Order: sequence, then C-alpha cells, then structure tokens
Amino acid sequence: MNDAWNAPDLGGKVAVVTGASRGVGRGIALALGEAGATVYVTGRSTRTGGRTEDLPGTVDDTADEVTQRGGTAIALRLDHSVAADNEALAERIKADHGRLDLLVNNAWGGYERSAEVRFDAPFWDQPMWRYDLFEASLHGQYDVTRRLAPLMISQQSGLVVGISFSDGDIYLGQVGYDVFKSASDRMCRGFASDLRKRGVAAVSLHPGFVRTERVEAAWDAMGSGPASVVHSPEYVGRAIAELLADPNVLERTGKVLSTGDLAVEYGFDDVDGRRPPAFRLEGRMSLATRMHRLNKVVGARDGGHQ
Repeated sequence: MNDAWNAPDLGGKVAVVTGASRGVGRGIALALGEAGATVYVTGRSTRTGGRTEDLPGTVDDTADEVTQRGGTAIALRLDHSVAADNEALAERIKADHGRLDLLVNNAWGGYERSAEVRFDAPFWDQPMWRYDLFEASLHGQYDVTRRLAPLMISQQSGLVVGISFSDGDIYLGQVGYDVFKSASDRMCRGFASDLRKRGVAAVSLHPGFVRTERVEAAWDAMGSGPASVVHSPEYVGRAIAELLADPNVLERTGKVLSTGDLAVEYGFDDVDGRRPPAFRLEGRMSLATRMHRLNKVVGARDGGHQ
C-alpha cells in the first residue's frame, strides 16, 4: 500500500452501508470508519449464520475492520428485500442516535446463481428468477430509503448514495440488467427531487472496475489487462467520504457521478497511490458478457459454488 489519503473528519456522522459484508460495500464502510464515522454495516452474511455464495466476508468481519480503522461499527444481519428488516433498522437507528447522515444503497443480489444460466443470455432464455433477483434488489433500495429518509428530513441534512452502473445509451448486454441498473439511477434522481427542499441530497455513484472478492477469485485467469484500470473497493468509499464532508453536496443532488471523476475533483488516490480514471465501456464486449465470463471463471475455480 502507498496510502496518502487525508481523510475528512466524519466524527459524529452516522452512516448506513447496505450489502457491506464484502466487495464495494465493505470498502465504503472501511473508508467511512477511517474518517471516524459511526457505520451500521448490513448484509446477509454472518460468522454464525452462513455466507451468501460461499464467498469470504461477513458483516461481523467488516464491522471489526471499521473499528480497527478508528470508526464505530454496528453489524446487523438484514435482508433489505424484507420490509420488517428495514423497519427494524430504522427503529434501531432512531433509538440509538435519533439521526442519520448517510445511507449508501449498495446491496445487490443480482449476480447470485450466475453459474446456472449464462448471465448474458438473450431475454427469452433468461429465467424469471434472475429478473426477480434484480427486482428484489431495487425494491430493497427503495424500501430502506423511504424508511430512513425521515431521519434525515428531521435534521434538514443528509446524503443518499445509490451504487449502480450505466454508460449513457450503451446497452449493458442483458435486458433485465440494463433496465434495473438504469432504474437505480433514475430512482436516485427521483429521491433527489423529493428531498431537495428538505436539505437532503441524493446521487448515483458509479464505481469503475472494482477488485472485489469475486474478481479476486478470477484474477489469475484474467491476466494483467484489467490491472491498469482496476481499483480497490475503498476507492469508492473515499469518494463517498469526500461527498459527505462537502458542505456544498446539495449542489450535486440528482446527478450521476463517477468515482474516477470525483478522485480528480477532490484530489484523492486509491490505496495503492494510483488514481484510476472513470470507467467507460469500450469495444464490443458488453458489461453483461464481462460479468458472465467473470462468474464462469469463479464458478469453475470454486467447483460451481459462487
């Protein structure tokens, strides 16, 4: 590591990061912890209750790391597609703090069961369960936001960040995937419109090519090509920490932002000292096909368990 990040002071800030057992969510939680925030770490993977897709990482592990970085962490086993879980989260935060400064909607179950059917298969060959996974993910983002937003409205400040990806009018290579990723951006725009007059900002944030546990499992087979653009999950977290600390963040509300662009604007680097640029789809390979090949490699290495 060649870390020279001058983390903003987020002491006293209360944040929720959904889907933070691993991957981008974990990286976001760690960066917020390094900045001194209190972070509610949510997800379905726990040390005692099993891990989704048998991938490494649990909410307990992430919470321990947040604390080691200097933050305060609360690990909660939640499924955001379940209304009762979201309501319990809102009640817990209200009882503990009576306020909320940041909600990061990162939880996404759309890559699960990827070994069963090609991720980039045409829509007529796609099983409805895959569409349902996408739908449940977006439903969870909507429901948890509607339940937590009042905690921000009451203080006339706060930030909602949706983690997504689209690339303008470029088709992502799978109908359901394309629709729901675009819908995630559109939903944040709607949140922003309703929240603007209440002093609360909402933005979509697009990571680049992130070296998550799934990518890590396939790294050897992928070769050195992606290494020039790949970045750590904490690169995304640093972008969010900078946004939360920005007193003028409301000026960005409703926008779709890129991690690489924010790195330039705020002047921060990734944990290895590099500053990867904003990720753009290039060439003929769609994002869905990229994901299919990645999932295929992971499945083969893990004996079919993703």
